[in-house]
Amino acid sequence: MTLLSGPLAVSDLHTTNGTRRNSTLICAPVMAESVDQMLVQMGKAREVGADLVEIRLDFLKNFSPIQDLEILIKHSPLPTLFTYRPAWEGGQYKGDDNKRQDALRLAMELGADYIDVELQVAHDFYNSIQGEKPEKVKIIVSSHNYQKTPSTEEIGDLVARIQATGADIVKIATTALDITDSARVFQVLVHSQVPMIGLVMGRRAGVVSAPGQPTVKDLLDLYNFRFIGLDTKVHGVIGNPIGHSKSPHLYNAAFKSINFNGIYLPLLVDSVANFINTYNSPDFVGYSFTIPHKEAGLKCCDEIDPKAKEIGAVNCMIRRPTDGKLIGYNVDYLGAIAAIEEGLRALNGSSNTSGSLLAEKGARVVVANRTYDKAKALADKVGGEAITLAELENFHPEDGMVLANTTSVGMKPRTDQTPISKKALKHYSLVFDAIYTPKWTRLLQEAQESGAAVVFGTEMLLNQAFVQIENFSGVPAPKQLIRDVLARNT
Repeated sequence: MTLLSGPLAVSDLHTTNGTRRNSTLICAPVMAESVDQMLVQMGKAREVGADLVEIRLDFLKNFSPIQDLEILIKHSPLPTLFTYRPAWEGGQYKGDDNKRQDALRLAMELGADYIDVELQVAHDFYNSIQGEKPEKVKIIVSSHNYQKTPSTEEIGDLVARIQATGADIVKIATTALDITDSARVFQVLVHSQVPMIGLVMGRRAGVVSAPGQPTVKDLLDLYNFRFIGLDTKVHGVIGNPIGHSKSPHLYNAAFKSINFNGIYLPLLVDSVANFINTYNSPDFVGYSFTIPHKEAGLKCCDEIDPKAKEIGAVNCMIRRPTDGKLIGYNVDYLGAIAAIEEGLRALNGSSNTSGSLLAEKGARVVVANRTYDKAKALADKVGGEAITLAELENFHPEDGMVLANTTSVGMKPRTDQTPISKKALKHYSLVFDAIYTPKWTRLLQEAQESGAAVVFGTEMLLNQAFVQIENFSGVPAPKQLIRDVLARNT
């Protein structure tokens, strides 16, 4: 998938609902070993909503340029971009480069809409066509960096070099070593005076023919790409790891349902401070925080809600529109307590965050951690007692207790782990696990087998999402829709 700011008229594009707020084109890669397979992929690309297809000629086996190019161009249901990527630029082609360029020239003559030429050979290619090409075709001159993302100045110089070749469209692809690397490409894109494709590859780019790229379906159905405009506000969930998060599914669906002009992204962040300092534009307005960044998020706030300060962590940050200050909140405890109370009501006819409100409601709170000092620090914040996890094994002052696991023990991929033995679970009437990937953790499975009622982490996720969506949008969350979306994605 490539995003292309190209010259096609918006009115000429295929859309599923006739509504779009931007003219950026979505390009679906077509990579197959035969022409017939490519034609099938082209049809699927149109079905899912792509605007054009990038035909990767270097993936074809037994490529016959005259015959194959004519078929591909004649039968493509979408505008075509032809790429014949050599191995020295990250592609599959290892043959004679003159023959490779001959095929690209032939594609132009036969009616291709775009061709991609690498910067390294762009001058030779332009010299070979002597300034003559069909008016319809646009030449993309590309540069790929598979090691890193250069500085803004270096990227700017690279753009100038590509422009100097006579390119109709500039393409620069880099590799993200940190999510803040993408900001440098954004900066160049914003100031570009020519049509430009900016692509940052890798799972740390923020967002598959190149590593880290979302699918066309995700762009359109998950991120509501057609509805993104210049005034769309950016939100996201900050964590590491982040691939397991279901929050983008919930929040984007909710935003679309209530006609809120926002997008919600999964943000793989190493340093919260670096991320916040880099993406300080007024367009970046709200974040959720998950493991392991809730305490680091607190340190980046300009103001902190009293409850979040008491807990010592935030799971929600909002940029106040009047002065741009970042305000930190913690609504995890609301989600956890609501989930546990619902479970207790059914039974009867996140560590410190859960304990805080339970203590306020008169419950005896005991905090267990691998180390006593950490348990004591948390217990002091919520007015509870402290023990170690080892001591928890034999801790049963009474039967009918409630156990809440707000650690990451048992989360994918380590689903064989559990914070407490099955033997110890016989003393609990209800067990809650904040983990929701998987929904049925080993802890919950063994708790149910031991006769305890169980409360899924999805209930906490839902309850705190209801609060955050209202905080972000100022509109009540569409609760049933959010529940339905989560059910479809777990």
